[in-house]
Amino acid sequence: MNYTELFRAMLPEAVLVSGALVVLTIDLLFGRSRSFEKRLYTSVVVGCTTTIAAMYAVFSVGSLPSVFGGVLVLDTLATATRLGVLMLAWLTLTLAGSTARPRHPAEFVAIILFATSGFTLMAVAQQLLVAFVALELASLSLYILAGFDKSRPASAEAALKYYLFGGMAAAFLLFGFSLIYGLTGSIELPAIAAHIVRHGSSPLLAVALVMVLVAFGFKAAAAPFHLWAPDVYEGAPVSSAALIASASKLAGFTLFVRLLWPGFGPASGSVSSAVGVPGWLPIVACLSAASLLLGNFAALAQSNLRRLLAYSAIAHAGVMLLGVIAAGDAGNGPLFYYVFTYGIATVGAFGVIAVIERTTPCQRVTDLAGLHRRSPLLAGCLALYILSLAGIPPLAGFFGKFTVFAAALKLGGLAGPAGWLALLAIFLSAVALYYYLVILKQALVAAPCSATSTAAPSSRIAVPADAAIVLVFAAVVLVLLGLFPSLVLRIF
Repeated sequence: MNYTELFRAMLPEAVLVSGALVVLTIDLLFGRSRSFEKRLYTSVVVGCTTTIAAMYAVFSVGSLPSVFGGVLVLDTLATATRLGVLMLAWLTLTLAGSTARPRHPAEFVAIILFATSGFTLMAVAQQLLVAFVALELASLSLYILAGFDKSRPASAEAALKYYLFGGMAAAFLLFGFSLIYGLTGSIELPAIAAHIVRHGSSPLLAVALVMVLVAFGFKAAAAPFHLWAPDVYEGAPVSSAALIASASKLAGFTLFVRLLWPGFGPASGSVSSAVGVPGWLPIVACLSAASLLLGNFAALAQSNLRRLLAYSAIAHAGVMLLGVIAAGDAGNGPLFYYVFTYGIATVGAFGVIAVIERTTPCQRVTDLAGLHRRSPLLAGCLALYILSLAGIPPLAGFFGKFTVFAAALKLGGLAGPAGWLALLAIFLSAVALYYYLVILKQALVAAPCSATSTAAPSSRIAVPADAAIVLVFAAVVLVLLGLFPSLVLRIF
């Protein structure tokens, strides 16, 4: 047990926690006598600096096969996920600096940093106890962020629903972990896998795995554990919803795939042939199919923009679960690429909503009408984000779906459930294209609801410089990763 090695491995988390404490200290000592704008600006600058310093810490740590007796692992997936969630947190903080107006700006930024430290710890966890602590650190922070806007009852409702569903999911997860520990005598993933190889599966292990899948189905907003997502996406502050929809997904699926394949891989079963082998893979396939069907068809009926994005997130969770299924054979590259690029597009879409809400409400899809006249920059960026979510080439969303579908089809072609699931996802991508085009029709074609074709100058949307830079940066990243996907995939 080398504590120096442990501190070095957890240097990014130490930087994030220290940055959160610095934000609170500066605001306590110097911020109370300053204006709100200066307090928010100072907090966001310190927060963004902290995330950049944490990225540098990730590079300085490098890769280690095992840390502190196997408690942590610093492999390629862990390093890539740490950098990914830090980048998404940086985007969220930068947008919050120009769009959000939380009553307590320092606390808002500090909680985002605490949540990010939970995400980065989830990426390196190789032990059930560390995984649970990291997951709950992130979850408790997100519950607070969801209800941070005390002036809106919808925010309080979102936080309450998120907390109640999250508490139940945590109970399922902890109960499943307890059963796994009782069966295998270990909480470390390699030892659990070795025990399953030696002794095989059992009915009690199947019950434990079902409980774990229920908990992670909630975290991933996969059907039928999705009921919290539309309310949270609609009621939470925009910056909070962006973080929940992006960085938490990336960290959650990294932890999910690490637990399932290195830890519970021997009990996976099979979905590569028409006659499947019992295990957790058929259950994940069912969750994926349910998420694809419910998310896409429910999104067709939505008129609220944020709820539409929530149901589309449920549909995307179905594709991500398909990437989890394929990760055992194709590796983690396709899944990481898909979740990371989805996170960038989602943060960008919520960023556009946040900028619009500085001047006018942006709740319904029709509130985007005439955006191309009110702000060509926002309309162009939103078009790239939405087209990437829809999977239109040459954007990153297209290649993300392509890599996941190709990896799933390699499992057994069209003869098995994995092939049928990939075909279902491809078919439903056409359904998703319809409701994404509804958004683009309002933003790029429809005339402003409150103005004629010659919109008054007062109806134009002023985009803050920092928000404009971040939105353009996110759009450029989606284009570059779509044209050169090897920039990410070759890491794996």
